[in-house]
Amino acid sequence: MQNKGLVRVFAILFGLVCIYQLSYTYMAYTKEAEAEAYAQQKYPESVEDYSKLRETAERNYLDSIGKEEIFAGITYNDAKDKELNKGLDLKGGINVILQISVKDILSGLANKSKAPSFNQALLATDEVQKNSQNTYIEDFFIEFEKIPDAKLASPDIFANKNLSDDITYDMTNEQVKPVLRRKIDESIASAFEVLRKRIDKFGVTQPNIQRLGESGRILVELPGAKDIDRVRSLVTSTAQLEFWDVYKMEEVFNHLIAANNLIKEELEGVEKIKEKVAETSEAVVDSTQVDTAKVDSTTTDADAAIENLLEDAEDSTDIEAQVNPLFDLIVGQGRQGGPVVATVEKKNADQFMAYLNDPKVKALLPVEQRYMKFAWGKPENDSEFLDLYAIKGNRDNEPELSGGVITDARQEYSQLGKVTVTMQMDGKGAKKWEEMTGRAFNQSSQIAVVLDDIVYSAPGVTTGAISGGRSEITGDFSIEEGQDLANVLRAGKLPASADIIQSEVVGPSLGQEAIDSGIMSFAIALVLILIWMVFYYGKAGLFADVALVVNILFIFGVLAGLKAVLTLPGIAGIVLTIGMSVDANVLIFERIREELAKGKSQVDAIKDGFSNALSSILDANITTGLTGLILLVIGTGPIKGFATTLLIGILTSLFTAIFVTRLFIDGYGKNGKELAFSTGATKNLFKNVNINFLKKRKVAYIISGIIIVAGIGSLFTNGLDQGVDFVGGRTYTVRFAKDVVPTVVEKDLVAAFESAQAKTYGTNNQLKITTKYKVDETGEEIDAEISNKLFIALKPYLTDGLTYDQFANGGDDKQVGIMHSMKVGPTIADDIKQAAFWSVLASLIVVFLYILLRFRRWQFSLGAVAAVFHDVLIVLGIFSLTYKFMPFNMEIDQAFIAAILTVIGYSLNDTVVVFDRIREFFNEHTGRPLDKNVNGALNSTLSRTLNTSLTTLLVLIAIFIFAVPLRGFMFSLIIGVIIGTYSSLFIATPVMYDTVRKVGLKTKEKVTEEKKK
Repeated sequence: MQNKGLVRVFAILFGLVCIYQLSYTYMAYTKEAEAEAYAQQKYPESVEDYSKLRETAERNYLDSIGKEEIFAGITYNDAKDKELNKGLDLKGGINVILQISVKDILSGLANKSKAPSFNQALLATDEVQKNSQNTYIEDFFIEFEKIPDAKLASPDIFANKNLSDDITYDMTNEQVKPVLRRKIDESIASAFEVLRKRIDKFGVTQPNIQRLGESGRILVELPGAKDIDRVRSLVTSTAQLEFWDVYKMEEVFNHLIAANNLIKEELEGVEKIKEKVAETSEAVVDSTQVDTAKVDSTTTDADAAIENLLEDAEDSTDIEAQVNPLFDLIVGQGRQGGPVVATVEKKNADQFMAYLNDPKVKALLPVEQRYMKFAWGKPENDSEFLDLYAIKGNRDNEPELSGGVITDARQEYSQLGKVTVTMQMDGKGAKKWEEMTGRAFNQSSQIAVVLDDIVYSAPGVTTGAISGGRSEITGDFSIEEGQDLANVLRAGKLPASADIIQSEVVGPSLGQEAIDSGIMSFAIALVLILIWMVFYYGKAGLFADVALVVNILFIFGVLAGLKAVLTLPGIAGIVLTIGMSVDANVLIFERIREELAKGKSQVDAIKDGFSNALSSILDANITTGLTGLILLVIGTGPIKGFATTLLIGILTSLFTAIFVTRLFIDGYGKNGKELAFSTGATKNLFKNVNINFLKKRKVAYIISGIIIVAGIGSLFTNGLDQGVDFVGGRTYTVRFAKDVVPTVVEKDLVAAFESAQAKTYGTNNQLKITTKYKVDETGEEIDAEISNKLFIALKPYLTDGLTYDQFANGGDDKQVGIMHSMKVGPTIADDIKQAAFWSVLASLIVVFLYILLRFRRWQFSLGAVAAVFHDVLIVLGIFSLTYKFMPFNMEIDQAFIAAILTVIGYSLNDTVVVFDRIREFFNEHTGRPLDKNVNGALNSTLSRTLNTSLTTLLVLIAIFIFAVPLRGFMFSLIIGVIIGTYSSLFIATPVMYDTVRKVGLKTKEKVTEEKKK
């Protein structure tokens, strides 16, 4: 090896850099351990709510020492910023994918156009999008073009005053399209920036936010975040801030009286219809048993009204008919001169607002109040009541002053010590604010501060017009709520609504368990490999072990330096890399043993062994690296983490195997010391093996054919256990205090959700529960409804006295309840499934082309791809045949696709090594028959093939045993390694042999003719 000194210096410097990068992680960890010990000492378990108190105490402790020097000028804040990032599955936290509404953006660009063609196209696009893989804008263009004579550049659509600089009425649809695409992209970019500013101020370390292609989707990852409601509010709030004049209570009271009387008359009319039906019905229904509060007051169709009434009567109890349907819902009247019209219980708020928004009720408004609109106030913390406000609207429904004038916002405290949010406006806003406050002062009225259609406060003006543009929002805020409100106001409003189409919440205790199981599997796998290498190769194996430890240091150092995120699949990727990195050393050592067997000196044998193994090492790692790159490109979250560590591991293992191991071996042998590259037990192992693999190929074809046919048959009949990643839905990992029977629990879940599944997940006291209930619906109310129904359904199996809040936050010290939850919308599920299909197909095409270029014969590519298809079909078939009775989760999800691509990479790794040796034999033994060359190559690589497979299996089995959440993932890899080893010997090579035989004979004849010439 040339330039040994340079390699040695580089390895030492690189190792020091890695240690330096990892030192930040160590320093951050030690300080956090101190904070944890401090919190535990301050709040023992005997203290009520000790878990939350400890969390606050830890945070305050770390805040207080954040700027203190730890070592060489490095503070805790510095160390935390540069530590090795941990993903959600290791640290706990929240991951959401937001869909920015392109429909809202289009509507805004068109000035909320009422044009029939525009709205018809929007409705059609909404329907098409349910099963479409196109972006919203592309489907909108398609649907718009279907409308005869529809013109995007119409004055009542996009050729409006707001877009006058970009779109004119004489432009064609094709000319308008790129303008709209650009405008939409700008709006999504704006939404991204708004969200980034909000997230940066959220208070978690190492947040991640990124755009996902051109689809309008934005990924937000917040490791360590625990309050899902707070995160949901932060990322979905459009922050549409508006300032409106409001009516006083007495100005609206007469309208409420008139509305109540009208609704009462309507309900009494329906009662009479119902009584007539009851008189002619076989079963007389007592009209006093109808809960008239449930009657839809907007129903005008008599048949529908009767149907509703009879349905109500069927389930009714002895509830008297309401005397005053509107006023009976009011629990408190606003004071005279104040802005609060009435107070209503939350549970009745929807019904109350439905009454007020009834077109017939609205028609009762006097002319001067015809644009009045109602809005609920922000509920006080833990309150079951809502205040109602009456806002002075206008024809265009546009406020005099909006949040666009806000230049700064801060959370502060009032003179009474209450949390407030102060705002500063620009010059234009200040002028309008002075005008509005002056008018309010003169009229002794109030101004409502409305954020996303909720009235946060409606203060009166007591000191005259307010100049300077400074204003304040008061309310029953917590400190966090005040900070978040100031944050969203300062960041600005979203240009369109943002819906959560995929979310994942991981409890912190589950994350700690993942770390523990990952470290355990990592340590055991490492020890097993270190022992095996010394057992098999003696002192040379010890040098390989040192290189392996250096490799691990490099991997973690590079991850820390690149600020990559370490996930549980990422740890699996590192452990798998360790198993596969041994392959390079095994290849080298086996070649050296061959050279020594030929009688070469140790120096020459080492030199030629490294040289001859290089081609196989590079080919094997490049093919695996190609599948890793595809994973990196198409993957998100855990898959990307797995691919990142796999690719880094491939690069570092190549360097350590080729250069670092060589340094130790050359250094040991420079003084004439002998290095046997074997032990007494392994010296003659596989030495005289002479198996006729090709003779057995027909039997192998039959065996493989039977397994594949059985698997395909099962795929068509049993199918696969597809996870929510592919079908959409919600899944919860719930832990119980005692063991539970999934089939028994599932019956209660089906009764609650109509369709649900419950499976044991890891231990017998933990279930993975999946449901498609209301999968198409989004929003806080839906999520809360489903988790509440889940709590009620599981209550018989939960600890007595466990509250809903404790259940929903099961990651606390109680160790029961929801440990992990995930939601995937049906649209993104289709996208994930399609991306998975294309990723597998792309990896096959890329590898086929690489092998074709590398070996110059399509027969080699065909053999390799045939083996890969063989391996993938068998893995899928085994999963289909066994998922119903296996004692661990075997869902087909994104992690499974990562496993399939890893199987492809491993299978190709093995196959390429064999093909390299076959090509070498072709060149060395040109006169030998083709079958002898092929069998000779297979026998000569058998030691390497079995050795690599064994070390990799040791690693995988260790992870399978200790990393419970990854058992399905590891099982697929274990099957893949076994099948991949078999296929490289009995499928890939025989297929290549059967297709290349005639070509091989011609090559032999040509070589003979060339020799004669």
